[in-house]
Amino acid sequence: MTDIRKNRLFVDYLVKPVMLGLFVAAVLIVLVPDFRPTTTRPSDDLMTLEQASISSDWAGQASYALAVSRAAPSVVNVYTLKGTNNGSPRTSLGSGVIMQSDGVILTNHHVIDDAVKILVLLYDGREAAASVIGTDPEIDLAVLKINIEGLTPIALGDPDQARIGDVVLAIGNPSGIGQSVTQGIISAKGRTTQQENIFENFLQTDAAINAGSSGGALVDAYGNLLGINTAKLGASGISFAIPVDEAQTVLEDILQHGRVVRGWLGMSANPGFLAENIAKELGVSQTFGISGITNGGPADNSGIRVGDLIVKIDAVPITDPTASVMQITNVSPGQPVKISVLREDKLIEFTVIAGDRGEALARGLL
Repeated sequence: MTDIRKNRLFVDYLVKPVMLGLFVAAVLIVLVPDFRPTTTRPSDDLMTLEQASISSDWAGQASYALAVSRAAPSVVNVYTLKGTNNGSPRTSLGSGVIMQSDGVILTNHHVIDDAVKILVLLYDGREAAASVIGTDPEIDLAVLKINIEGLTPIALGDPDQARIGDVVLAIGNPSGIGQSVTQGIISAKGRTTQQENIFENFLQTDAAINAGSSGGALVDAYGNLLGINTAKLGASGISFAIPVDEAQTVLEDILQHGRVVRGWLGMSANPGFLAENIAKELGVSQTFGISGITNGGPADNSGIRVGDLIVKIDAVPITDPTASVMQITNVSPGQPVKISVLREDKLIEFTVIAGDRGEALARGLL
């Protein structure tokens, strides 16, 4: 009798509640979709084949062969004959990228600087003499032109959407051995090297860029151009590329105006930080301290003085020195720029009419 009672208690207090719980769970799964288990899906931030505007042929084994086959025909070898101080010519080499089907090519300024003759070797083995349309030493770019048919311009990517860790391929002519491909990742964005270039906003990569690869293409895993390879940092394995959106702006300016058109305010400044109490009051922490003013320049004419602290440019707070410099240089000459400065603990706003950096440079003001 005792065993029967124990069994009944086991059924009443354990088995029945468990069975009831399973029944309720089954009903919830059927009636409420949110309770259903989810299957593993690709992360939303991964690029799909459809987003890359490429065919389904890309599906398959992990290989970048299709990216290379898509981009490689647009990368050229650049051979130059340069003069020297003693009058004896010397040869130099580099790479370039076909940007337009009519023969417009981007390369580095240092690749063709002082060249008396430029020869371009195409992916398919054809050769063509190149002429210089224009250069921009301040960012280290040059625009070349060849007259030959059947060219394949490279597909453009979006460096703003590139992420740290994205796989990239560098295509160029290292040491003159012929077109080669190296692979790595984007390791940083917005980098400056404090070397010869005035304007630096590099994509940083560990894809090898050696002598002769300068001016070549840095492409994503789908073969889209992200940047123009331009420099490496010693023997560290770190290399740099000019983002293609900036390179494209230079290209368009040179084709339209024969030179790059940049805004100029006629002042020099050093980045710094505001005192904590002032930063809290203004809602900004970084600043540019004015260290020099060009006499008769745009900033001088507006009333800005040495010692003023710039806290905003066109209502945009100073957060990144490189971005702020680019914000000024991207202004068209003649356009007004609102500069908010802190002077003796007072916030003052000036309107500066941007000048032309190219003209200032020609007049020796820079």
